[in-house]
Amino acid sequence: MDKKALEAHWMPYTGNRQFKADPRIITSAQDVWYTDDRGRKILDGHSGLWTSGLGHGREEISVAVGQQIRELDFAPPFQFGHPKAFELANRVKELMPGDLDYVFFTNSGSESADTSLKMARAYWRLQGQPTKTRFIGRMKGYHGVNFGGISVGGIAANRKFFGQGIEADHLRHTMLPENQFSRGMPEQGAELADELNEMIALHDASTIAAVIVEPMAGSAGVIPPPVGYLQRLREICDANDILLIFDEVITGFGRCGALTGADEFGVVPDILNVAKQITNGAVPMGAVIAKASIYEMFMAHGGPDYALEFAHGYTYSAHPVACAAGLAALDILTREELPQRVAAEAPYFEALLHDSLADKPHVSDVRNYGFAGALTLASYPGEPLRRPFEVAMRMWEKGFLVRYGGDTIQLAPMFVMARDEMDSLIGALAQSLEELA
Repeated sequence: MDKKALEAHWMPYTGNRQFKADPRIITSAQDVWYTDDRGRKILDGHSGLWTSGLGHGREEISVAVGQQIRELDFAPPFQFGHPKAFELANRVKELMPGDLDYVFFTNSGSESADTSLKMARAYWRLQGQPTKTRFIGRMKGYHGVNFGGISVGGIAANRKFFGQGIEADHLRHTMLPENQFSRGMPEQGAELADELNEMIALHDASTIAAVIVEPMAGSAGVIPPPVGYLQRLREICDANDILLIFDEVITGFGRCGALTGADEFGVVPDILNVAKQITNGAVPMGAVIAKASIYEMFMAHGGPDYALEFAHGYTYSAHPVACAAGLAALDILTREELPQRVAAEAPYFEALLHDSLADKPHVSDVRNYGFAGALTLASYPGEPLRRPFEVAMRMWEKGFLVRYGGDTIQLAPMFVMARDEMDSLIGALAQSLEELA
């Protein structure tokens, strides 16, 4: 592309100066492959951005989207509805564990995070406990980029430029030295959940609305929960009348080898956030799924039946085209039993990841769960972000897309990726690490 044509777009989460000097332009996608503007095939080693586990270019989704645009391109979501919004809500409900029965649609994971935080605060106000306004997140947690999300999130770089957010404190992360190179869930660290008791002692439970965590942290570099950790958080929240929110924007709909991380790890939260995989990344969409008791509290205190029970929503909540994409994507996910395929193939990916990469130069940790894996790379002195960038750029040169963030390289194979494609991806990464030693 002409360099001048690149200038107007202020790109998100991108080093704009470097990119515009050496652009990486993707022009099309099919199955597990991208094509760039030079006509090269690029193996997508990150499912887009944790979004496209079904593979790119699924015909069922594009047909559903096209038909929906022709039939109903937009309907106002406030005070009016359309059939696919209710159909998709019921489909999502069917796929959720426990009594997570009520679906509030958003347009992204960031909007899902902030919606869940507002929902939690409002719930306690309706309960007659308006002092419960504080949130507890976790270091290295990622909950999007809106003010609520960066406040409860535990990635310092996402907060430092933007000033004061909402009241939040943070549990320690669970990346312990003794768990380095763990395969799957680490054995050590469940006791870190007990720090929640210390925060309750400091702030008092009467001031804490909710704890929000990713069942498996993704954007900080694939941090699976220690065995028993999530169960302990659930017990402490129950004992102290605190809501538990799972941010499943990455783990929702198959990534861990189950429909949700809640299913996979055996803990049901009070509120569960999704996005990304709900439409296979084809159209922006997110959702917040709440337990029946939360929804019923809003309904019971709603006043006249024409009044708003929850003064919140977005112009594009339950957008007809996004709903059509979501229905088609979830049909594929369940019909082809792709979470089950992830569970079956995850041991192969795990062995490939650890056996091929653990001994490579500058690799200080390897972590994995389901179809998610990450390396931590030792940094150049004073430049913790440089080595992952160099590795990812070398991979791009070789025809592979991986994600680099912080001091990590992150991998997220598509649920349909074949073993030889995984072999090629990990082999190229091993080679790149050797070349850049």
